[in-house]
Amino acid sequence: MYIDTHCHFDMFKNPMEIIKSCEYQKIITIGMTNLPSHFEMGKKHVIDFKYVRLALGLHPLLAEKHSVELVKFKNNIDNTSYIGEVGLDFSQEGIHSKELQIESFEYVLKTIIGKKKLLSIHSRRAEKEVLELLVKYEVDAAIFHWYSGPITILKTIIENGYFFSVNTAMIDSKTGLKIISSIPINRILTETDSPYISINGIASKPEDVRSVVNFLAKLNHRSEQEMAKQVAENFNELIKKIR
Repeated sequence: MYIDTHCHFDMFKNPMEIIKSCEYQKIITIGMTNLPSHFEMGKKHVIDFKYVRLALGLHPLLAEKHSVELVKFKNNIDNTSYIGEVGLDFSQEGIHSKELQIESFEYVLKTIIGKKKLLSIHSRRAEKEVLELLVKYEVDAAIFHWYSGPITILKTIIENGYFFSVNTAMIDSKTGLKIISSIPINRILTETDSPYISINGIASKPEDVRSVVNFLAKLNHRSEQEMAKQVAENFNELIKKIR
């Protein structure tokens, strides 16, 4: 079994083609949304699928749009077990909306108090702040998507029981390789962030998660089947937290 814990199938030209392909190939696929209004548009299209799930998101880089979306986030909170993409982005691209992002992320965390949810976290240049908020609001189940921060904070994230999802872009960079090598094998998950990552000039698809599993298998001196099983076990450990 293969698992893509973070993709954006709603951003493909033909989302249903991607969704049906994931279902046919039995790839557990969690589709992120960038805004609650996007979730509302997409939820009816995935409700009958076994392997495909849709997450309720509030992307930090769209913070200026959040004011009109917060009510929709709250109204949809009981329509899915998955929350994402949410978090903070203090890179040059997002730093101008820092305060708005923090307000929105705290709104998300307050809204899910007492509810069993699995979060997919965006934390670019804001790893410390994201971790502090997750701990403050006692979030139990979270995946740091495409982590790119310091190893010291990564270790603290691990100490707090959270997981990491890795993709093809990470396995192709020195920084990404260093990060992947620092993640315990029982805390690692796979993702594609498709279609935002390209492979040989072509937008990636959820099925490309297999190449990540293959890389992790070689890194950990295991067969691809053994590594896929390990990732599935890791994912199941997270799922137990939201049942």
